[in-house]
Amino acid sequence: MGSEIKVFTLAEVSEHGSPEDCWLVIEGKVYDVTKFLEDHPGGDEVLLSATGKDATDDFVDVGHSSTARAMMDEFYVGEIDTSTVPTKTEYTLPKQPHYNQDKTLEFIIKLLQFLVPLLILSLAVGVRFYTNST
Repeated sequence: MGSEIKVFTLAEVSEHGSPEDCWLVIEGKVYDVTKFLEDHPGGDEVLLSATGKDATDDFVDVGHSSTARAMMDEFYVGEIDTSTVPTKTEYTLPKQPHYNQDKTLEFIIKLLQFLVPLLILSLAVGVRFYTNST
């Protein structure tokens, strides 16, 4: 690393998204991984698909080793201007309707209205069948 840190916008980093010139943003730092594309265990397409965006989540989700993290220093080219990176919105669950026990009771009543006559009919047929066979 030099004494003066270069700061890049996300648009500038996304201009480097080819196999001949590939830059990534990980944890607010910009890395030129062009020379590492062929050696990357996950393949070059993984790195190429991460250009033009903040690849921190992808990097962390894979669970890179401390050795992999140490290797990053040789590819460091600068910092990202955080004002150019879209803020991540946290997913919030959609509001669920309140559990209405009355509807459950309605369902049980309708189910019983169907099953009770069916049970009575079955008993009547069974009794008639039993009495005719004896």
